[in-house]
Amino acid sequence: MLNRLQLFRNVGQFDSVNAGANIPLARVTLGYAENGRGKTTFAAILRSLSTNDPIYINERHRLGALHGPHIVIECTGGPPDAMFQSGAWNRTLPDITIFDDSFIDQNICSGLTIEAEHRQKLHELILGAQGVALNQAVQRHVSDIEEHNRNLRDLGNAIPNAARFEVPVEDYCALPPRANIVNDIVEAERALAAAGQQENIRTTQNFEPYALPSVNVDALRQLLGRELGDLDQNATNRVQQHFESLGRGGETWVAEGVAKVPHGLADPEGKPCPFCAQDLGGSELVAHYRAYFAAGYAAHKLEIDRASRMFAAEHGHDQHLLLTRVIHEFRERRNFWAQFTELPELDIEAPHITEAWAAMRDAVNVAFEAKQGAPLDRVELNQDALNAIEAYRAAAQELANTVAALQAANAAIARVKEQAAAANTAALRSDLQRLRATQTRHSPAIQPLCDNYIDARDAKIASEAARDAARVALDNYRNQIFPTYQAAINDYLGRFNAGFRLTGVTSQNNRGGSSCVYSVLINEQTVAVTAAVPAVGRPSFKSTLSAGDRNTLALAIFFASLEQDGNLANKIVVIDDPISSLDEHRSLATVHEICQLSQRVRQTVVLSHSKPFLCNVWKDTDSTLRTAFTFDRAPVGSTILPWDVNQDLITDHDRRHKLLRDYVDAAPVNRREVAHSLRLHLEAFCRVAFPEHFPPGAMLGHFRNMCVQRVGQANEILNQALTQELERLTDFGNLFHHDTNPNGYLTQNINDAQLVDFTRRTLAFARR
Repeated sequence: MLNRLQLFRNVGQFDSVNAGANIPLARVTLGYAENGRGKTTFAAILRSLSTNDPIYINERHRLGALHGPHIVIECTGGPPDAMFQSGAWNRTLPDITIFDDSFIDQNICSGLTIEAEHRQKLHELILGAQGVALNQAVQRHVSDIEEHNRNLRDLGNAIPNAARFEVPVEDYCALPPRANIVNDIVEAERALAAAGQQENIRTTQNFEPYALPSVNVDALRQLLGRELGDLDQNATNRVQQHFESLGRGGETWVAEGVAKVPHGLADPEGKPCPFCAQDLGGSELVAHYRAYFAAGYAAHKLEIDRASRMFAAEHGHDQHLLLTRVIHEFRERRNFWAQFTELPELDIEAPHITEAWAAMRDAVNVAFEAKQGAPLDRVELNQDALNAIEAYRAAAQELANTVAALQAANAAIARVKEQAAAANTAALRSDLQRLRATQTRHSPAIQPLCDNYIDARDAKIASEAARDAARVALDNYRNQIFPTYQAAINDYLGRFNAGFRLTGVTSQNNRGGSSCVYSVLINEQTVAVTAAVPAVGRPSFKSTLSAGDRNTLALAIFFASLEQDGNLANKIVVIDDPISSLDEHRSLATVHEICQLSQRVRQTVVLSHSKPFLCNVWKDTDSTLRTAFTFDRAPVGSTILPWDVNQDLITDHDRRHKLLRDYVDAAPVNRREVAHSLRLHLEAFCRVAFPEHFPPGAMLGHFRNMCVQRVGQANEILNQALTQELERLTDFGNLFHHDTNPNGYLTQNINDAQLVDFTRRTLAFARR
């Protein structure tokens, strides 16, 4: 409760005012002030005390004052008194509720305009403390979510884009680990590469069989060691001696010559020597040649030659070139297919093989040449030749193993071809990116960043759940309170005799926060109240409600908000100029509602520049519960003084009546003022006593003449005696008025005895 206004210094019109400390404030306190004397400043001070917002006071810092505002108010909650100094309150009084222009401007409209902010403030007003707490809980969660979103953006930005491979942060952090991620990435890369080379994959061959020719050492040894046991040894020895005398290739040379002897050596007589044309019949060696070069021997030599040529064909230079080409092709195919599937290495080099191959071939050819030079001699493969053959076999086996391993991959290559034919490049690229992202997601560098993001995301999810729960609680409360509030507003509009009602009072959620939407119902027609600019020529809040209607609506909303306040009994209600633009009926209704309200709240403070309005409130209030003050003019600015409301309740008629009585009782009064008041007193009496004959604006002389004319008539007003008395009293009173005695009303002589007589008679006439 506000008890005393101890000090107002350097604020508004108040320079340094402590006179209010002598005025105790009561449960019902009235404050009168002419415009510009300090009512609005006082309301702003109380609003600051209620909200603990210094702006309401600081913006009213007295112009020219060197020091800041200093305010001391004795009120509930002390000691100490509530004090504003150095731009702040030492404590607050939150139970103050104020109706003034600021209330209207914040919650209803600014002049003729309704902004989105008005509807948001009205939403809070309707919700009341409980609803505002619920709404604030929702807004806190919304703010938390916005903070989480900002935090998530920062944490997401901390994860390098290059590490995410275009995967969104949320999806990236949710990627589960994979045990074989490296292999999976390799396979995915191969699949994507295959999809990009579908034609090459379709036309590139698999690995075909290939092997080096084998070397049958046993067969070779058997051939090289073969001898002809049926030949004459003496002939053989003699021929071989001759061959040796001929030198290297002698046997071959002789064999070729024998072949050129017509019809052979079966009958040498008379046959010429193919070399010297002499008769062969006389040659001893010819007989030996015939035995030596018999059919078995020829076949033996032919087999050796055939084996030598076959060996040369299998192991010749052309085969070396083929080997080089095959290895080159295998290497190219292997490099190609290795892009798409796992393949064994191809470490064999052609020179390594051809070197062993050539060494083996040369060693075997030496043996063949020796055998061919002495077909009947046993030729042995020496150790070097055997080593060369073994080295060749090892190289051949290594090549065979490699080729077999490559051929084993043909099944995988077939799958590559099949998959490449039906591949979706975009899907494969996406899969590969996701796999690469999975790999980086669980790397030591990125793992902590993702963990932080997930923790923040989970916190956001929790806040969203809390927000949803709070919103459900708020919606349930809204569904209950808004219809009740609409009914309360319309009830007060009815009490104020307003020609309109509200309909569709509901809550609306939007990006800027919750707001109240409603419509005005006039003549059963609905006019929506929105922040949007109305269409030209269409009814709107601006055009359908007068200034008085808008003020009435604000009052109805204010009183309705108090109805919903569960802490109403502890409220200090401050009402500043509530009857602005209101007609007489609504002013009286406002007086009634204020008086009713004062019985339900802790304290009511009513401020106004209308004395009649405040006097009506005063009259309807318990005399033991009321006090009044006025903001009055001072030598410097304004001051606070007691206000004797009862003196302002006395009418001019009451004052004149007291003046006349005091004169009759011999009180020291102004006689000319008494004489001037006689006619005025008669006029006031007759206007009240005979309203049908003495309407407002009528003159006393006209009424007197009407009474004279009707004496004795059926419509008589006054009887003969009273009419004559009225005539005499009027004639005397006219002596002291400008309109009836223009030249002498100020200088008319006054006889005390005569004046006393007419005064007594006037008082007596007015008591009839």
